Amino acid sequence: MADEAQSLAQVLVGVRRYLHRHPEVGMEEHNTSRFIRETLEGYGLDVYGPIAGTGLYVDIEGSAPGGAVGYRADIDALPTQDQKQVPYRSQTPNVAHLCGHDAHTAIAIGVALVLHNNRDQLQGRARVFFQPNEEGLPSGAPLMIRGGVLEGLDAVYAVHVDPTLEVGRYGLITGPATASSDRFEVRIRQEGTGHSARPHEGADTVWIASQLMNQFYQLSGRITDPRTPSVLTVTMLDGSEAHNVIPEQAALGGTLRTVSPDDRETIRTHMREIANRMESLHKAHVELDFEDGSPPVINDEAAIANVEATIRDTFGEEAIHQISESSMGGEDFAHYLKHVSGGFVRVGTASGPETSYPLHHHRFDLDETPLAPTSRLMARVLLNHLDRAGPETPSTSPNLTSTDNGTPEATH
Repeated sequence: MADEAQSLAQVLVGVRRYLHRHPEVGMEEHNTSRFIRETLEGYGLDVYGPIAGTGLYVDIEGSAPGGAVGYRADIDALPTQDQKQVPYRSQTPNVAHLCGHDAHTAIAIGVALVLHNNRDQLQGRARVFFQPNEEGLPSGAPLMIRGGVLEGLDAVYAVHVDPTLEVGRYGLITGPATASSDRFEVRIRQEGTGHSARPHEGADTVWIASQLMNQFYQLSGRITDPRTPSVLTVTMLDGSEAHNVIPEQAALGGTLRTVSPDDRETIRTHMREIANRMESLHKAHVELDFEDGSPPVINDEAAIANVEATIRDTFGEEAIHQISESSMGGEDFAHYLKHVSGGFVRVGTASGPETSYPLHHHRFDLDETPLAPTSRLMARVLLNHLDRAGPETPSTSPNLTSTDNGTPEATH
């Protein structure tokens, strides 16, 4: 048994380090997809796809009839330079796995291998799938859904590495686990440029941009309940390159993140109204564009209870970390949970300073010790889910025609 555990650990560390050395950004994960396919086929699994461009999945059929459950991993990297000094650092300039998707992929491969080797304990079917472009917009999850990856499934699970949580602990939360994450951009235009000495003769595009920014910043907690988290952040400003010229166009952009879907729409509606009023008041053309990101991840109570019980049985009570507040980060796993129930779990990967850099940091790294134990844990979570579901019963197929898919929405 110890040899089997050691063997799985060696396989998954090797997988993770190969992917870390050869990262690919969203929708360009061709070598990553090939590597996943070859690895799984090498262990006797049938791999299906591609779907959503570079996505793949495997189905593990149990020895007894039952329901169907899914497990998802994201496979894309970030367009950022890896600045770690380790043997497995990225070999691709300006592309790096700085959000742990290489580890997520390795863990998912481990889940598939563990389930494949324990088919006699599987009551039903488990689908392990590998999704492209979690980081980009439009994101890969809606593409996978439209490709049919959820068909027949009644629940889906996933994990995310967490450098704020020590190795051996798993973070759980019921209800909102992440925020929605939308991008916005505003462009303010006048007819021609203006002179800085005479701003009253035209539309001062930079001043209008500053007014919009100030009004946007006042929305969260004024038109929404301050007890429900939301955050609007302006991260982009653009205007003239001359000190004495009012530019023909100024622009600003940023992100809007909310835990409540109602707050998401309320703030967006007010932003549109503010843009329209500023356009009318100052005789400038104001264009506000939204690029829909992911909705909030809403963890199902029963799914998280299943994970919690499995962690307790496997590792003991001390391995459970109850997360008190939702993250304001975005995660496109949320799209799946609009169609089926499921759970999103944080995996502790910190064991010292070098494995405690935050996600997306150019020196991000992780302790690889949890890879194999997490694969075995999540395989057991899927087995337990199917055991609790019992024999297969007719279920309503998920609606696979959602329009919440990351397409731009424009307001003029």
